[in-house]
Order: sequence, then C-alpha cells, then structure tokens
Amino acid sequence: MNPHWRSFLESAEGLFDGDSTELLSFGDAAGELQAARQNTVIVPLTHLALIEASGEDAKAFLHSQFTSDINHLGENQAQHAGWCTAKGRMQASFLAWRRNDRYLLALSADLQEASQKRLQMFILRSKVKLAALTDSTIMLGLAGPQAEEALAESGLPCPQEPMTADNQGNTTVIRLDASRFVVVAPESTMADLWQKLTRKARPAGTAAWRWLDIQAAYPLVTLATKEEFVPQMADFEKIGGVSFHKGCYPGQEVVARTQYLGKVKRHLFRLSSQQALKAGDVLHSPDNPDQSCGMVMTAAPSPAGGYEALAVVQSNFSGNVRLGALDGPKVTAAAVNP
Repeated sequence: MNPHWRSFLESAEGLFDGDSTELLSFGDAAGELQAARQNTVIVPLTHLALIEASGEDAKAFLHSQFTSDINHLGENQAQHAGWCTAKGRMQASFLAWRRNDRYLLALSADLQEASQKRLQMFILRSKVKLAALTDSTIMLGLAGPQAEEALAESGLPCPQEPMTADNQGNTTVIRLDASRFVVVAPESTMADLWQKLTRKARPAGTAAWRWLDIQAAYPLVTLATKEEFVPQMADFEKIGGVSFHKGCYPGQEVVARTQYLGKVKRHLFRLSSQQALKAGDVLHSPDNPDQSCGMVMTAAPSPAGGYEALAVVQSNFSGNVRLGALDGPKVTAAAVNP
C-alpha cells in the first residue's frame, strides 16, 4: 500500500488493523455500515490491488488465461474475469478493464504478488509486460443515492450503464451497478479527489464495501478461498465472469464439462449469523456428517446486527448449516440465485 496514501487516510481519522491494509473504519464502524445501507459512502479500496498488462500480445495472452472474453473487452467496458488452475479451481478473480492497449486488473491485495509472479511464468516469448500499480494508483469505491451527484460535482465522468467505464485524463470511473462506482486515479491526485467526493459521501471502512459486495452477490476470491471453487460454484458465470464460447484457458475443460453436464451441487448463498464470519470459514451440516458442506467467501458485519456473508454451500444441505463444526453455531443460508 502506498505509504503516503495511508498517511493521508490516517490524517482523515482512518483506522487500520495494525500494519495490514485492512481499513477498519473512520471512527464509527456501526454508523458507517448504516450509511452504506441508506446513504452515500466513499471507501478506500485498500483490500484490492492493481496489475497492469501491456504490450502488443497483452490481449491475446489474457484471453488465453482468463475465463472471460478479453478479446471482446471494449475500450469503455469492464468485466469480471476468473483465473483457474488446470483443475478448474479459481486462483483469483478480477475486475478487468481496458485503457487504450493497456489492461487493468483489480484483485484481492493478498493475491497480487503471487498471481503476478505466476502469470509471468506463462508469458514465455509473448510481448507482454506485467506491472504492479498498487503504489502509484489508488482505487476508491463510491456508493449510494448521491454517488452520481458526487461524481458530477467533483468534475468526474459518470458512466450510464453497469460494467462500463469513462476516462478523464488519468482518471477512470467504472460503474459496477445502479449505485456503485470505482474511481481509479494516480495517487498524486487522490487527496484532492477525496476532498471533493467527501462533500457528498461519508468516508467508511472496508467492511462497508464488503457488505455492499454481499448485497451485490460479488464473490471476490481471496487468499483464504484460493483454489477452493470452480467458477460455477460461486455463480461466477451469472455475473458475466465466464465465457462458454471462447477458446482454451487453464481449467477450461473442467469448467465446460461442469456447465454442460449440470452437475454443480454447490452454489452461492447469502448467510446471516449472530457469530462473526470471515472468508475461509468452513461450514458443516448435521445432515451430511462425512464432509463439510461449504465455505465462506466474503463476510462483513451487518447494519441490522450480527454478520452477513457470501458462501458456497451444497444446496441440498442449505437448510441446516453450522459454522466451523457439526455442532457449531447455526447460520441461515438463502440462495443468491434460487
């Protein structure tokens, strides 16, 4: 994480979890969660990192590695993309977009270094350069009913359709859905942008954005869930993260066979619990004592009290799910895509 950006956020009353990139809050975690539910918030996306792929072979290389159709990723479009092992298990998930001939890939910060090194291994003689932009480029999340007004008053563009992007100078604004945006800009300009955007948006910690991800059913792969799921288990194809009409990529045969045989028994569920939940927590069901029935992908405190999460759960045991052990605390599971 850029130390100057961290210092700026701390001067704005941002509280970090020790030396980690986890931004706990701006002094009122509960109030920030309530604001995320009802009002407009701005969240430094310090839990994400950014990789740039450039060079004349960048498009072909990424298309051959990812589950999505990079060949048809337009200049003003964004898409979700997965990166699988040969066994079809997701080792990273990305928000990908294009600026001219450069491709930007946002992923969980705890996977950036290993993912970049492994991608580098497959470049071979291709004319592709990978670079980490996390220290030089900052990402902000903006969400809520006044998000568009905040962008306009800050002199920033506002994409009109979900998963589209607009550029202004070195700044990119990506619309994720009806009320959520990601603002990507050089670190040198972020302090000024922060001052402008916070006129309409309340600063909030990482937990607020994770809770919004849960509401949007966005299953971010992190170190805790790396190589645990094929994309369809996380309903990744339902957010446009998998193309079934493209050529080969790592794990493609497994992903395609899973789709066309219709044998996916695990899917994405929203959990609610009075016990704290975190990514990587294992789920069990007394109805299936021989093995676990799922795993938490993303979790956050709930504005309504307790905790909420996205989890991959074996569908036929979703009515009786326990946290951590067969006799663990019971959690409620509701299918995201019933």
